[in-house]
Amino acid sequence: MAKTKEATKAKAKPKTKALPAKKVKVRQQVNKGPHGGTRVVLVEDVTHVGKTGQVVEVKPGYARNYLIPNGLAILPSEHNLRLLERYKVRVEQAREARKADLKNMAEQIARTKTVTIEANANEAGDLYGSVGPAEIARAMRGKNLLVEPAMIKLEEHLKHLGEWTVRLTLGYEIEAEIGVLIIPQSAGKR
Repeated sequence: MAKTKEATKAKAKPKTKALPAKKVKVRQQVNKGPHGGTRVVLVEDVTHVGKTGQVVEVKPGYARNYLIPNGLAILPSEHNLRLLERYKVRVEQAREARKADLKNMAEQIARTKTVTIEANANEAGDLYGSVGPAEIARAMRGKNLLVEPAMIKLEEHLKHLGEWTVRLTLGYEIEAEIGVLIIPQSAGKR
């Protein structure tokens, strides 16, 4: 009988192993702002939202579907804010270098003074089309001035022969002016 009691005790108390604790992935919680939107930290300047490094509140869908996937914003955690501080220093250095380049370009534009564009025109001096920012930018590139058409501010396209003064907004509140001389194409071929 001694064997049977020991056998029953062994069967009654089976040895159980402790299961390992489940690894739970901790999800980064979205910070809600005072108006119920999502708070994000901007990594780049976003028009009508804010500048680099600002903590802004935007609609949840805008943050989730546009800002965060395109790398324009991150969620404000301690780690992300530390990384952002380092990134802001580099962005500020790049911004200062860009400002210096644009000031240099404004000085080059001031020295150039005038660009010439040939266009088809009738005898009265009216153009058979118009001269717009794209044509002016192309003429300026011919003089080694790397200006984008978006930098050229015209109230309306130029539609007559003659000399015009055109205002350029290069960026970072740096502006310049250049003269545009529109001549008939036949005069350039003689």
